[in-house]
Amino acid sequence: MLLEIEGLNSHYGRIHALKSASLTVREGELVALVGANGAGKTTLLRTLSGVHPASSGRITFDGCDITRMKASRRVAEGVVQVPEGRQLFGPQSVEDNLRLGAYRRGSGKPDDDINRLYEMFPVLKVKRDQPAGTLSGGQQQIVALGRALMAKPRLLLLDEPSMGLAPLLVAEIFDAVQRLKREGTTILLVEQNAHAALAIADRGYVIETGEIVLSDSGAALLSNERVRQAYLGL
Repeated sequence: MLLEIEGLNSHYGRIHALKSASLTVREGELVALVGANGAGKTTLLRTLSGVHPASSGRITFDGCDITRMKASRRVAEGVVQVPEGRQLFGPQSVEDNLRLGAYRRGSGKPDDDINRLYEMFPVLKVKRDQPAGTLSGGQQQIVALGRALMAKPRLLLLDEPSMGLAPLLVAEIFDAVQRLKREGTTILLVEQNAHAALAIADRGYVIETGEIVLSDSGAALLSNERVRQAYLGL
């Protein structure tokens, strides 16, 4: 098992944001975590990446307890997050933003990796010298994905990649996520768009008010009556 989260609790002051959350991700899997706004999805990713501290519980990555490990160490170990809102450096070029992703890694040739990204996402090559802030929302999300890939992730954490995007751009982003999965990237995908996330996921979890309440294959959750009524509007 690449990732095991066991009984994870996290607080914001007196607010109990994560309540004994447990989930697993196997190497090569695409696992979706879905739930309503404020359910605890982003808190789980922030706690997993080390940006927010765990109150209790255990996070094991490739057999190593990383619960108290600094965020920068987790990146070096291969746990890399694409944050909600993309957080690009708008005035900097697309290529400069991509190269920033390689800052914390210890080895490899960034030029070779940049060229591989351009092969995977041709739009990045076309826009390479353009300020990232002038790109469309969908293109900016592709840049954010590319920047994360430059860090050589063993586990890619995607936080609401479709947020604020038009339906056509949402389809483009999920196509890109599927492409990454086919390339062998292990992905934990957090999404409010439950239908789109579960449709491409090997397995999924549903979180409500900080608690994991359901888990199953993506296909099974899509057909689950509780999920259909609460998250799919069916």
